[in-house]
Amino acid sequence: MDRIFITDLLLRGTLGLSDEERREPQDVLINVSLWTDLRPAGASDRIEDSVDYRALKKRIIALVDASAYHLVEALAERIAALCLDDPRVRRARVRVEKPGALRFARSVGVEITRERD
Repeated sequence: MDRIFITDLLLRGTLGLSDEERREPQDVLINVSLWTDLRPAGASDRIEDSVDYRALKKRIIALVDASAYHLVEALAERIAALCLDDPRVRRARVRVEKPGALRFARSVGVEITRERD
């Protein structure tokens, strides 16, 4: 199985439990891996035969911009669902981090893997 990845997509969104976290958008770092068959795109050299990761990036940005999630787990689930909207994606791994959210730690976050049924 082949893999497409989006690395270190740094966005800002409302994410957290405290009043302070909910007042101002915060940095959110997102990494996505998509498992798919890239042979058709490799043979044809046509975006129609691949997963359009630019379009997916735009959908992720829109989701985070409009977000008001309390938990990084919830945001990760929604991003994974977006990835699996494309029938060519068989598995998605999503990592969502909040840089600087914990004192003395560079980042905290979750990583989930979801597969097509």
